[in-house]
Amino acid sequence: MRFFRRSIPFAIAAALACAAQTASAENASNPLAAVNNTDFRYQFYDLGGGFDQQDAIIDGAYMLRPNLKFKYEAHYYSTDVSGTRENELSRINLKGIYFPSEKKLNETWGVRTAVGLEWILDFGDPAKGTGLGSDQIAPFGGLAFANLNTGLTLIPLIQHYESYNGPTDVSQTAIRLIALQPFGEVYWAKLDLKLPYDWTNDVWPASAEVQLGKNLNDKIAIYGDLFVGLGRDRLYDYGIGVGLRFKY
Repeated sequence: MRFFRRSIPFAIAAALACAAQTASAENASNPLAAVNNTDFRYQFYDLGGGFDQQDAIIDGAYMLRPNLKFKYEAHYYSTDVSGTRENELSRINLKGIYFPSEKKLNETWGVRTAVGLEWILDFGDPAKGTGLGSDQIAPFGGLAFANLNTGLTLIPLIQHYESYNGPTDVSQTAIRLIALQPFGEVYWAKLDLKLPYDWTNDVWPASAEVQLGKNLNDKIAIYGDLFVGLGRDRLYDYGIGVGLRFKY
């Protein structure tokens, strides 16, 4: 059964990545962009106390219809938080996003609305620090406000995570605020503020991300990330990451 849970989502993700077709030229760093892409990412986190977590990620998206997007992620963790180095497939995320409407608000701003549902298959072991071991369902909604003159996109999102099995009780509501600014057709910068509230443990493990990216051409992009844990409930002190993006 565990093998089945692992193999089926990977097969779906691989098939969609290979079958991706041309989508509109939006930046895939916007989670509400109508794009087809596959990203390969590496992230390193300093957890404090001399411990670290490394995350190798494949993630991407495929537009099933002009107003329906499928997104997938697979995370492979390497961490020594348990005292010994552990390496394990942590989780797979499958997400459907529906765009109910898209319209101009005025001569300067347009808006796209989005609702969706995420399914998280968590294969990690809490004792090893490789995951929570509890699968989750996470409905969400959001807006993408696009400045038609400057290209600036402002994206407020809200999502609730609820576990339905496993050893770890998960009940978390997260607010996410994103600002994405292109600089011509080559460069972009993103600021991503995450404000989750953990109802089970009564904590706010907030964090912020700064991303700088470059389009090498119309098919390939690279980017770097800086992560900072915020507040006394933070899960890590800081992190860095790199990514390679293929656009279809």
